[in-house]
Amino acid sequence: MTQSNELVALFRLIDDPDEDVYTAVSSKIIDYGKGIIPNLENLWENSISQDVQFRIENLIHRLQFSDLVQEFLEWNESDDQNLISGALLAAKFQYPDLKPTFVYQQIEKLRKSTWLELNNYLTPLEQANVLTSILFKYYQLKGEEVKYSKMSEFNINKVLENKSGNAITNAIIYQSLCEMLNVNARLINIPNQMLFAFYHSDYDTDLTMLLPQDQIMFYIDAINGNAFSQNELDNYLKREGLPNSAAYYKPMTHGDLIHLLLKEMAKCYFAPHHRFKRDELNELADLVC
Repeated sequence: MTQSNELVALFRLIDDPDEDVYTAVSSKIIDYGKGIIPNLENLWENSISQDVQFRIENLIHRLQFSDLVQEFLEWNESDDQNLISGALLAAKFQYPDLKPTFVYQQIEKLRKSTWLELNNYLTPLEQANVLTSILFKYYQLKGEEVKYSKMSEFNINKVLENKSGNAITNAIIYQSLCEMLNVNARLINIPNQMLFAFYHSDYDTDLTMLLPQDQIMFYIDAINGNAFSQNELDNYLKREGLPNSAAYYKPMTHGDLIHLLLKEMAKCYFAPHHRFKRDELNELADLVC
């Protein structure tokens, strides 16, 4: 963006010690929108004051966050709410200049490798075995429980780069593959678990059933692809003192999953000086439904 006389004047006031002046200046700079970021980056590079650099970094973050809010609003209002796109938006919070090409290439690689092994004669269990084999053995994706000290495992670009995710990001990848390959499996709402329900081939998950678990053949753990029976799930719920509620078997929507991802990401910022980032991620989560 070409620097106007007004912009030059505003930049000269960034270091003003009067907080009221700085607040007014920063508000006017933010009004220019994200197109001003290269100018701010150039100003940062030519500044010798750490205080000024900190203020510039804050302005850039505010501009990027404002843009991200708009992108999430548009994603939430879209008809399909593409799951990988939603995960990429979440990753842009930490990587604002993230380019999606690598992520989509890796997902397509997984889709194609899995598609080559599938056919119309496979049972749901055989389909699950193919998905597990491709994702966790051929591609060598690793997974573990959510750990707030491992921020990289919440960002899909880093998950695919490092081949190491957590229960949520692995679930996003697994769910995306199921949808692209027409595998009748959906992530469900079991407390403290990320489990996929594999349904009978003729079951419509969008229809309301009194006992939807009766239409489920088995479950797959999103962390590692291990299979579980209904009896094993019943025992888990009993150990946890949880009722066997029909609500647990309701498939999660894409909005549910991205909302959960953002809420859990926010918990990674537990240090007091990162409180604003935690608040921002929770704000983004509240935009998604």
